[in-house]
Amino acid sequence: MRQAEIYYKDKLAGILTEEDDGDYVFEYSDEYVEQNKEKFITFTMPVRREPYRDKRLFPVFEGLIPEGWLLNIASKNWKINKSDRMGLLLNCCRNCIGALKVIPRETNEE
Repeated sequence: MRQAEIYYKDKLAGILTEEDDGDYVFEYSDEYVEQNKEKFITFTMPVRREPYRDKRLFPVFEGLIPEGWLLNIASKNWKINKSDRMGLLLNCCRNCIGALKVIPRETNEE
């Protein structure tokens, strides 16, 4: 399982998780839900308490991953398969242009 903290304008918006079965889950943080009901990270994912689930990486995060020649450089330098979308997101999207920031989160797996 891999996780990332998703920041919107320097506020922790929620946690993105790639589960062991390959599903993706995004859950807004409780604090963000309480204080930012109108500041969702994308129109397709309004602020709510229930987590969002999908078999594919959500388009808002997919759109942060580099494309073309920049994807080739990132894949080669970090030795990440281009189909490992979560790996690319975790390594390439810490300082994105725009309001979102992705910070890898350490998971305690035993």
